Amino acid sequence: MNTIDLFSGCGGVSLGFKWAGFNAVLASDIDENCEKTFTANFPETPFICGDLSAIKKEDFEASINTEIDVVIGGPPCQGFSLANKRRNTVADDPRNKLFYEFVKVIDWYNPKSFVMENVKGLLSMKSGEVIKQIVGEFEKAGEFGYEVKYQVLKASDYGVPQSRQRVIVIGIRKDLGLTPEFPLKKYAKEVTVNEAISDLPTIHAAEGTESQKYTKKIQNTYQEFMRKNSKSVKNHIAMRHTQRVINRFKAIKNGQGLLDVWETHGSVQRGDPSKKSTVKFSQNNQRLYGDKPAPTIAASFQSNFIHPKLDRNFTAREGARLQSFPDNFIFKGMRTKMSWEKGLSQYQQIGNAVPPLLAFEIATTLKSVLENGNKEGAIEEQQFSKFNEPEIVYNY
Repeated sequence: MNTIDLFSGCGGVSLGFKWAGFNAVLASDIDENCEKTFTANFPETPFICGDLSAIKKEDFEASINTEIDVVIGGPPCQGFSLANKRRNTVADDPRNKLFYEFVKVIDWYNPKSFVMENVKGLLSMKSGEVIKQIVGEFEKAGEFGYEVKYQVLKASDYGVPQSRQRVIVIGIRKDLGLTPEFPLKKYAKEVTVNEAISDLPTIHAAEGTESQKYTKKIQNTYQEFMRKNSKSVKNHIAMRHTQRVINRFKAIKNGQGLLDVWETHGSVQRGDPSKKSTVKFSQNNQRLYGDKPAPTIAASFQSNFIHPKLDRNFTAREGARLQSFPDNFIFKGMRTKMSWEKGLSQYQQIGNAVPPLLAFEIATTLKSVLENGNKEGAIEEQQFSKFNEPEIVYNY
């Protein structure tokens, strides 16, 4: 089945759908560094870099000569986010209007299905009125309209070492007579941070090179999956930290953050290091637990989190592992970003992505419905006893 990936970012959704057997015939995003990363990892897929609202159908047609089965993607969601305290007064936010560009492409191609990903905060906007409006637009989209359902999925339920929750909206064209289904929780045992990254080369602040050899043996099936088809480690360079920051990190214990050590190690004012800053961020410099899944790896994770054991922030590759990107998926563009630089950094690309393992489970369930139809009784209360094996098995 053929897909178009809109607002593709670096390609997390496309990778998961590829694992499930889908073929990406076109991808599009406005960010030039996402284009570099996507084309490096999907060289066979044409990529259109630009504002979707300015792209016309003939621009797509230059690269598409086949039927489109599924349109996938996640329109920018900052206007919908729970982190935005004005979320109930942002109806005119242009970032929200990009949703209608997603609908525009569905109107063009009448795909069998679509999958849209967004933040959990979408469900609470205007007391649920926004999601009703979105569903209504999808129900009348294209030539036939779509049967639409949505559900909040938690990434750690599907083998991702991260507790990220996202709204997944799935539509199936009404003339097909099918109902969208969502993947059942797959594993009772969650993959932890340590299980995800403990085999990577041990490096300290400012250490690491563009390409490194594996220095440790594979310790579990998740690491085996991450290292499949990869002979070296890329994107594993630690950020530089001042000694003052390193001393701060040393004082922060697992589960703690900057506010726990503020009196001694808090941020200082610019231009006057003798005075503490009056600006406090509760989510900065949190040292993660190694024996639990990571919290949401956001675009700002380069400064949000501290390694469970080492006195530094995470590398881009460690963030990619926590998002379930395998080691042979290489990120392009600048590693970190200064405010005046254009394009998303590697850290931002990783944090903005949909975890490929989550996308794989969504794609596998959708493919089964489109090829085999809805099977009565197939979706029922999940029984976890058979999923309690000590290891997770990856078959792709």
